[in-house]
Amino acid sequence: MNLSLRRRGFSLIELVIVIVIIGIIGAIAVPRMSRAATGAADSSLTADLNVLRTAIDLYQAEHGGSYPSYASFVAQLTTFTNDAGATNATKTTTYIYGPYIREIPSIKVGPLKGLNTVSDTAEDGSAWYYNETTGVIRANYANTVVDGRGTPYVNY
Repeated sequence: MNLSLRRRGFSLIELVIVIVIIGIIGAIAVPRMSRAATGAADSSLTADLNVLRTAIDLYQAEHGGSYPSYASFVAQLTTFTNDAGATNATKTTTYIYGPYIREIPSIKVGPLKGLNTVSDTAEDGSAWYYNETTGVIRANYANTVVDGRGTPYVNY
């Protein structure tokens, strides 16, 4: 019998070794990838907060130190405004400021994931908490809702 014809496939031991190696690689890689996805969502929250805070700061700078009002928060940041903060869909000689952002971003983490609502009441089910007196905006979670490192989202 010719030996070259006899050995064409893999032995059972070789196949088991390859499957075990693939299993070990998977056991190492999958948790790292899931942590990376969580970290990306946390980074997205930080980025969204930076965008919102920059828009609020720019509004304040152009409106004599006044922050957007809670009642008109979305409109004042996403449309054109005049000196007094009144809104208009189009730019005119009176409505010269803004828009500061295209839309309020949706929150990317936690139980409110996907919402883009704004409230002036803490922990009421809205995505963002906004204080019109101080201009503070943050994720609208309790201190118990934390990221992967244990940092509360309200501290971002």
